[in-house]
Amino acid sequence: MQFPFLVLDANSIISTSTPPFTVSTHRGFLPISDPPFTLPPPFAPLESLLCRMPIVTIDGTPGLLSSGKLGETVENELPDLSGEVEKFKGDAGIMNAIYRDYSFLLSAYLLEPCHQRFVRGEGYGLGRQRLPVVIAKPMVKVAEIAGFKPFMEYAGSYALYNYRLEDPSFGLAYSNLRLVRAFEQGLNPSSSEAGFVFVHIAMVSHSGLLISGAVEALNGALTSNRIRFDTGMEDLLTALKKINQVMDTMWNKSKPNGYNTFRTFIFGITSQSMFPNGVVYEGVSEEPMSFRGESGANDSMIPLCDNLLQIKMPDTPLTEILQDFRQYRPGNHREFLQAVKDHSEKASVRQFALEYPTSAELYLRALDYAREFRWRHWCFTREYILKFSKHPTATGGSPIVTWLPNQLQAVLALMVQVEPYCSNASVSVSDSPGVKDIQEIMDLVRSQQVTLTKEVAKYSAERGGAPSVRTS
Repeated sequence: MQFPFLVLDANSIISTSTPPFTVSTHRGFLPISDPPFTLPPPFAPLESLLCRMPIVTIDGTPGLLSSGKLGETVENELPDLSGEVEKFKGDAGIMNAIYRDYSFLLSAYLLEPCHQRFVRGEGYGLGRQRLPVVIAKPMVKVAEIAGFKPFMEYAGSYALYNYRLEDPSFGLAYSNLRLVRAFEQGLNPSSSEAGFVFVHIAMVSHSGLLISGAVEALNGALTSNRIRFDTGMEDLLTALKKINQVMDTMWNKSKPNGYNTFRTFIFGITSQSMFPNGVVYEGVSEEPMSFRGESGANDSMIPLCDNLLQIKMPDTPLTEILQDFRQYRPGNHREFLQAVKDHSEKASVRQFALEYPTSAELYLRALDYAREFRWRHWCFTREYILKFSKHPTATGGSPIVTWLPNQLQAVLALMVQVEPYCSNASVSVSDSPGVKDIQEIMDLVRSQQVTLTKEVAKYSAERGGAPSVRTS
């Protein structure tokens, strides 16, 4: 049995109707073509507002969000363009771009009052509780056609569909990336907001090899082909190493003290004090709606590893949030991740890996890269958020202190279980120059188990909550 899911490659035929976020081995989880960065002429009023919206515009002058004038400008200028949306439904790329742009305006409109309070040193207070029909109707329509929730998402709008290339011939080189939309100074490519988005794009640019390696390893397990499994796992490790190396550049590309200057605008509705009763989408429904906000937790790379490696998360309310996040990914990503999970279970990938020491070591090293990714994400949370904000929830609505440790401790505990299977590896991956040996990895794992438990307890106590994270 082979893995049956269709993953595109560089030779696949792509049409205007192909969903932009179709999984491929040459673009990975990035869109299969670079996003459109201008809208069709009927959407000129929307484009005009978005160009004037950022706190600092592209020419360096204060924008509408700087003065708190966005809301009234929307209400005075923006027509209802929902009738124009249908005209472009045959072009999936354009539909995704329209979705991206309405999501930026929607978030800025709802959260503008919270930003104004934040810059005055106050709490966030309440956001706008009603979304005007001129945003609500077209947003709901385009989101339905494009396959997203009618709110800002990580892949489809804020991060992975929000770039253009300064020189198309240079491709996805970091220095060649420019933002299409921004809240703060993101149109300046050296700003913290731009760096935040670009590092995510640069990380995901290595996901093609991650996908092909995962598929090869899965096919190896499904056909009991040890060589094929190990080859796929080696590719997976190569990709994860590159992804982690890029992730580590976040410290310099997007400064910790700059993150909160734009973070306000990527909060969602669900579990947020700014929207205690949800938001009414005027012209759509008088029943308030609620959606999770933009979050890097909705990226598909580490969930791919979770599903392939059969990393079981604890049965806690925090894991229920993790499962809810799955809805906030492009449809083809969701289908691919589910197919990997289903076929990994059929092949008993973990058991297959642990039956042979060399495969077990490759498996442990893949867990270690997942650990490194999640540990760094936790470090970002400490340094970018916990030191600068007392707000109890992350942008996606998860508890800011306990949610990431919930997943990280699961990986650490699994690594302890797997370690004995690696002790007799006949050909050790650690023979390669610069690669940590198993003992070094496991010493770090046990140290981080203790450190993480203490840090969660410390930050929970400071914020008046009890830690709720598995520790073993």
